[in-house]
Amino acid sequence: MQHENPRSGGLAIAAAAVTVVLWASAFVSIRSAGAEYSPGALALGRLLAGTVVLGALLLVRREGLPPRQAWPGIVTAGVLWFGAYMVALNWGEQLVDAGTAALVVNIGPILIALLGGWLLKEGLSSRLLAGLAVSFAGAAVVGLSMSGEGSSSVGGVLLCVAAAVTYAAGVVSQKPALRHASALQFATFGCAIGALATLPFAGQLVSEAADAPASATLNVVYLGVFPTAIAFTTWGYALARTSAGKMGATTYAVPAIVVFMSWLFLGEVPGLLTLGGGLLCLGGVAVSRSTRPLRRRAPVDPSAPPVPPGTDPGLVDAHTRD
Repeated sequence: MQHENPRSGGLAIAAAAVTVVLWASAFVSIRSAGAEYSPGALALGRLLAGTVVLGALLLVRREGLPPRQAWPGIVTAGVLWFGAYMVALNWGEQLVDAGTAALVVNIGPILIALLGGWLLKEGLSSRLLAGLAVSFAGAAVVGLSMSGEGSSSVGGVLLCVAAAVTYAAGVVSQKPALRHASALQFATFGCAIGALATLPFAGQLVSEAADAPASATLNVVYLGVFPTAIAFTTWGYALARTSAGKMGATTYAVPAIVVFMSWLFLGEVPGLLTLGGGLLCLGGVAVSRSTRPLRRRAPVDPSAPPVPPGTDPGLVDAHTRD
């Protein structure tokens, strides 16, 4: 097992914190820019801006191309996480508010733990499966809460679920790639592959950029520089120093930050039933990541010496990893 020194561990925590705040801000920026840009055009513009910034950093650091062993993970994440995730999320946020989108997308940590346990042999547990059931029940509640607003809002919830799936698949494919490539190499080439995957939207991007106000275009650039170039690099740095499941759990704070930011900047607040379903989603994530020891009754041995008064001989700590 690899042991990190305290300074390295502190840097990993700081990197994860930067990632969480910047990714939370992305939900608000996407909602704002989405009024002027279509989902595919917004994704392509964001990825092009991110690729330019990351490419410049890569040249300055002279890191070059990643090793051959890293490319399968980079290509998979580039298509699914950088490409498909961003299109699905952009589309979903045109149909539901930013806070609702963040609440649904954050079933991602459970999916990361599930896929990590299966594909990366990080282990599966009964808690994980229970948490998965609770989170998907929460997503269903969110979907039902939006049904009164029309089929388009339900479609937005389903698009956010699809975004969560592609996000999880991208993180799990990233973990083995980081054994061979640096976080900057992964982010740069993953972003570039995502841009290639979204090139069919180039015509829309050119057309919409010509008519969009400067504020919307600046939002696209912001998305490319901060939540993409910076946040994906800091995420990769932290992920290389812990498990995929634990890193997924660091995103617990994203929905709360998004709800606050969307209220502050957009004047949007999810309805009570929607918020309840979202909290159920997060509750499922908490169940899946819980490490609290279970307590069970053990059979009493008749030949055992008497126990002190006030002690229950039938209770023992069961430090099981279920």
